[in-house]
Amino acid sequence: MASETRRVEIGFAGGQVAAARLAEEELAGLRSALEQGDGWHSVTAQDSELVLDLRQVVFLRIEGGAQAIGFSGK
Repeated sequence: MASETRRVEIGFAGGQVAAARLAEEELAGLRSALEQGDGWHSVTAQDSELVLDLRQVVFLRIEGGAQAIGFSGK
């Protein structure tokens, strides 16, 4: 079974933004690397591989939890 992915946007100092879908394990690895915050880090996305200069990353936007479409049961 394929692992669940989440949509993330990675913002850089120059204003560029890279969007990707990452498995939970990849996202956890990226967050850990950003906390250490120096050097290069490779992330395998759903359809590509990103190699990031962590010194240039200024934000990480992570898709929220499950989203419902339609009417609620309330």
